[in-house]
Amino acid sequence: MENHKYTSARGRGGHGPGMNHRPGEKARDFTGTWKKLISYCKRYMIPVIIAVLCAAGGTIFTLIGPDKLSDMTEVITAGLMGSVDLEAVGRIGLTLVAFYLCSIVLSFTQHFIMTTISQLVSQQMRSDITKKINRLPMGFYSKTSHGDILSRVTNDVDMISMSLNQSVGMLVSAITLFIGSLLMMLITNVIMALTAIVAIFIGFALMRLITGHSQKYFARQQRHLGELNGHIEEIYSGHTVVKAYNDEENAKHTFDEMNGNLRQSAFRAQCLAGLMQPLMIFIGNLGYVSVCVMGAVLTMNGTIGFEVIVAFMMYVRFFTQPLSQIAQAIQSLQSGAAAGERVFEFLEAQEMEDESGKTGHLEKCTGHVEFDHVKFGYDPDKIIIHDFSAKAEPGQKIAIVGPTGAGKTTLVNLLMRFYEIQGGDIRIDGISTRRLKREDVHAQFCMVLQDTWLFEDTVRENLIYCTKDADDDKMKAACKAVGLDHFIRTLPHGYDTVLNDQLNLSQGQKQQLTIARAMIADKPMLILDEATSSVDTRTELVIQNAMDALMKNRTSFVIAHRLSTIKNADLILVLKDGDVIESGTHQQLLDQGGFYADLYNSQFDQAS
Repeated sequence: MENHKYTSARGRGGHGPGMNHRPGEKARDFTGTWKKLISYCKRYMIPVIIAVLCAAGGTIFTLIGPDKLSDMTEVITAGLMGSVDLEAVGRIGLTLVAFYLCSIVLSFTQHFIMTTISQLVSQQMRSDITKKINRLPMGFYSKTSHGDILSRVTNDVDMISMSLNQSVGMLVSAITLFIGSLLMMLITNVIMALTAIVAIFIGFALMRLITGHSQKYFARQQRHLGELNGHIEEIYSGHTVVKAYNDEENAKHTFDEMNGNLRQSAFRAQCLAGLMQPLMIFIGNLGYVSVCVMGAVLTMNGTIGFEVIVAFMMYVRFFTQPLSQIAQAIQSLQSGAAAGERVFEFLEAQEMEDESGKTGHLEKCTGHVEFDHVKFGYDPDKIIIHDFSAKAEPGQKIAIVGPTGAGKTTLVNLLMRFYEIQGGDIRIDGISTRRLKREDVHAQFCMVLQDTWLFEDTVRENLIYCTKDADDDKMKAACKAVGLDHFIRTLPHGYDTVLNDQLNLSQGQKQQLTIARAMIADKPMLILDEATSSVDTRTELVIQNAMDALMKNRTSFVIAHRLSTIKNADLILVLKDGDVIESGTHQQLLDQGGFYADLYNSQFDQAS
């Protein structure tokens, strides 16, 4: 039961999906993408080569068949005037059976190897995408829809796997069959071979023309699929809001528009690609008829015998059959290239700076935090934190207040190094956070945010998330402190109850779970971003007492809109437009009669 905050593509920054391209884009680099895919699969090159050899070998055994069939026909034809040499016919027949059995075994081996490799590649690709997700900066996700990323992990990787599995072996077999049958035809009879070649050249020219037009539609199809998934994920996550504001019609209109774009691009891609196979069949039949007519003329002139026509008719079939296979393989390669472009675009996105060389380390954090002339903007051209300076002594409770958009949550994100500052410095115990690895910074804090995050697992696993050494006593004590222990005991399996869509938890209960999780984590510093915004007044009082106990001897940063909850803060920082305009205790700020006093009194007036 995941409760993520969905960051819309229309959210902060307003850049839209970070990796989506515009409808007027050019066709993707077909060859370049497949070069990347081949390079990505280089660890499997030896089995791929074996599969290619098996495909070629199986095709060669198939090609030898007509030559032996021609010999059999010659023996039978010679025996029509006397007695047929049944021993020779049997011997040739057994040889044919052996050849075709070898062809079947080699073809099966090729399919088995390529199926195995395609699944290994897709497994590795999903694993790399998962690792990449953890290496990308937080700013990336504020510009890219979650649904589009999910589409790359699922749809695009599946398309690559299918393309590898279907196209490589088919293409090798088709090319081998095409070249082999051409050579055998030239050896058998040059005139009849040239008749077939003329028809085939027409087919290749038409295939090339269609391929050039269809590739851009395959790329557009994958992009539209990602956009549609992003919209569906967004609407599904916020379906309550959609219903509350009666926006179903607008959501449906947007879906229909995106769905129509996908249908249109998919129709054009599949329609153009689908033209290739019947076109190749027509060209192949044309060549087949031409060869039959030419063979009949040559036979009547006594140039060739009947057995040559029998063999040649099979060679012509082998010669034209690869054309439809090549067309199908190219269609699959186009789909794979379009999907591969999107996957590699994600894998090649700029990552966070490598910190393996950083030597800074916090042995035992005391909780001294200093903001020194910090400057930051989500967009470098639009600075929202201009010159922020503040100090937090160990054990202090620092409250950050201000109007919406003042930069309160942004400060917390900078403190956690979710984003990198453009100027100034942030120090913990005198050590710049830039000198520390991100995981070292994160290890000093436990966070409780406005948005709850629970996953589909037991209550126990949700509570001790990333704190595996926590015992049951500590877990239950935390739940009692936030007033949740009794409720958990009433669940069907207590702390071992699985949280899923069938178990309805209120937003306040979810918030209590996340607060208990933070208490169990027991980190040196604490960040509370509107931690009690989703609970009732009575529960808030229980939680507030628990949080006060938790914050004792810990440096705590509390973001609050309800100013009554931070009266006992050691230091209150009042932010406006990214700058600290006032600071002090609650009473000091009231005595000043400034912005904080106006803010506090306005809430008091509203409450009364």
